[in-house]
This record gives sequence, structure tokens and C-alpha cells, in this order.
Amino acid sequence: MNSRTDSQGLEAEEEAADEGTREKRYKWSQMSLDELVDVYWQDIAPTRYRDGFDEDRDVPTYEWLTEYGYSGIAYALREHHDLTPKQFFVDVVGLENEVSDEWEWNVNHENTVNALEVYLNSIRTRGGRAESTVETHRTRLAKWVRTYRELHGTDALLEPLSELDQQPREIERCLAVLDVFDEELSTDRSKLEYLHVARAWYAFVKRRKYAKYNPLSEAGEEFGWEASEPNPQALSASQVRRIYGEVDSPEAELLVVALAGWGLRPSEVAALHVDQVVLDAEDPHLTFGDGERKNGPGEVTLLYGVDVVADRIDTLSDREAWNGYLFPSRSSSTGHVSVSTIRRRFKQLADTAGVVVDGDTPTPKMGRRFWYSAYQEAVGEVLEGLEGVAEDQGSSSTEVVLRNYLSREQERKARRRRMYEKLDTAFE
Repeated sequence: MNSRTDSQGLEAEEEAADEGTREKRYKWSQMSLDELVDVYWQDIAPTRYRDGFDEDRDVPTYEWLTEYGYSGIAYALREHHDLTPKQFFVDVVGLENEVSDEWEWNVNHENTVNALEVYLNSIRTRGGRAESTVETHRTRLAKWVRTYRELHGTDALLEPLSELDQQPREIERCLAVLDVFDEELSTDRSKLEYLHVARAWYAFVKRRKYAKYNPLSEAGEEFGWEASEPNPQALSASQVRRIYGEVDSPEAELLVVALAGWGLRPSEVAALHVDQVVLDAEDPHLTFGDGERKNGPGEVTLLYGVDVVADRIDTLSDREAWNGYLFPSRSSSTGHVSVSTIRRRFKQLADTAGVVVDGDTPTPKMGRRFWYSAYQEAVGEVLEGLEGVAEDQGSSSTEVVLRNYLSREQERKARRRRMYEKLDTAFE
């Protein structure tokens, strides 16, 4: 293993380079309006951009905020600042109010604008779509038109649809727009949503006889986008060992241990705080309160790496004005590094170690899945060890023996012993 020195780094530069969805803990009710504005530009806006919205213009809906874990901002605005989310995003942050009567498509071709508005009115009135859905369609169609214009120098989308001999060239133009989305958008789900909205509009104008064909009718066959992202694969013990062998600082060591040795999410690693660490000699663990984990409050047992986190706390305690986070950042309003920083640092270690999974550099989620795979194997091995007992007792299965003949403490110790052995193999 390389020699380890405490790495303080240039957090400001790292934070500026962050990419990926940020999943953080926020003390919404304790934030000032200025701090909430910082959260928008530092965290929410990049997520909006990756999801295909114009982060300088498009006002997030409550449904979108909830889906991406930012719903707490609505409560804080209402209870502590007497503002609705829309008022905050428009009047305080300075976004344009996309649902107002003054909405402008910024499209010079009048017939195209009319066709867009007629379509939105149709799905609102005849289709019975919720207003938030209508505005989502509006936003995505606006991005479609803007991207088309940037690529092809015109926003007259209806003109080439009036002649069938234009169909081959127009299909290529539309596929070029999708190529941009394929590059810019982060998930297949987002890419498919844009394709579905644009294809629905082209189908509408064809039904209304504004067009003779739909250039996107078979566009889905061109791309390998899937509606649901496959689960990331797990790292093997040998791959974890190779990555761990490349750590060059206590901070990097803690990062790998927290992901693959404790099974934490990247967001939980980024926001780890000393108050969560309980270094009890009999039962060292991390505590998570309500709202801090997707699966609710609870504890994470530290079967491995107790010395790593203890050393990290000792080192940070010597710093002046330490805020308690195990991955602190002076440039972030939250006080700790972002999820994207955790992802990037892990991938850099994996790159250095030469670890590749299916041709790509592994992600932190693969470290987390290693923990779960190892845990499942440990449980299975405990059950296998009871097969002789089950046979002697005439029990129908090892699960019956586990449930009826071992105390919870005995089961817990057996499971932890097996899991420790697997972690020890991976990290040593």
C-alpha cells in the first residue's frame, strides 16, 4: 500500500468540476434565503441541467423537487419565509416564470409556435393532463426546438414536414438532435422522456395535417436506451483490494472503506459527520437519524475499518475550526464535499489501479454492491454451517434451525464473523 499523508486538496477546484446528481442532507429550516439560493445554483441547477431543463430559466415543479429529494425546500419556504416555491424561484433566484402568460418560445417561425401551443392546449383540455405535466412537455419541446436551431440554423420545424421527399434528410436532422441529448443527458430515462415528448408532438401535427410524416416514428430503434437502468455490478474482493492498494491518504482510505467496507451510499459518505460515529469497543457503529437515509433511521455496524475512521477523526480534530464532517469542504455551503467529488475520487483510484468492469471504470455504487454481495454470501455460509444441525434435529431447513435453535445474539455473531472474514480478505 502506498504511504499515506493527509490530503487537504483544493476543494474549490474539485467542487467546481463536480458532475452527477447530488444527494445531500439539508437543514432546510435553518437556512436563510441566501443559503437556499446557494443550494439552487450549487446543487439543484446542475441536476436540472443534466435532466434536460434550462437551469437559468425553467422553474422546477413540486413533483420534480420531490422526485429528486429536494421537497424539504417547499416546507422551509412556506413556514419560514412566507414564500411558495414558484415565488422563490422566480422572485428570489431570478428564473423566468415559464407558466405565466408571458411565456416566450423564442422561436421565429410563427406556424411552429402555433403548432406547439395547439398541442399543449390539446393535451391539457382533451387529454386531461395535469398542469405540471403540460409544463414539463412545454419545457422539453422548447429544448428540442432550441437544440434543433443550434444544429441546423432554423426553428421552422414544420417546413420540411410538408414534403415527403424531405423525409430522409429530416429524419437525419432529428437524429442529430437526439445525438446531442444522448451526449448531454445523464440517464436513458431522461433521453427517452425527451424522445417520447418530441415524437408525440410530431405525431400530433401529422394527425392535424400540419405534416405528412413523423420523422421520429422509428427513432427509438436507433438507440440502445432502456427505460430502467440496470443495477450496477458488484466489485469482486480482488478488485476492492487493488483499489484499496492505491489509496495515498487517510481521506482516500476512509472513502474506500466507507463505500466497500461499510456499504454506504456515496451521498452518505460525503455527508459523514463525527456525531454519527460511535466508537464503542463492543459495538462500533454509525447512526443515521430520520431523514438521513432513504430506508429510514438506523445504525450501520462497523465490522471493519474502525481504526481508519478513528485516525481520521484524530487528524481532523487538530485542525482549527473543524466543522465535524469527515470529508470537509470550505467551498461548499453544506460544509462537506459533494457526492460528485466522492464519485470522482473513487474513479480516480480505480483508474490508477487499472480496475475495469465491463470495459468501464467502476463507480462507487459497485463498491456498495460488493458489500451487499459479501453480506449475502456470509448469510448463506452461516446457513450452510447449520445443515448438519438441521439433519440431526430432523428440521425441514436450515432457516428453521436458525430461527428456533440459535439465539439472536448467536446468529448475529456468526453472521458478523463470516462478514469480517470476507472484508478482511478484500482489504488485506
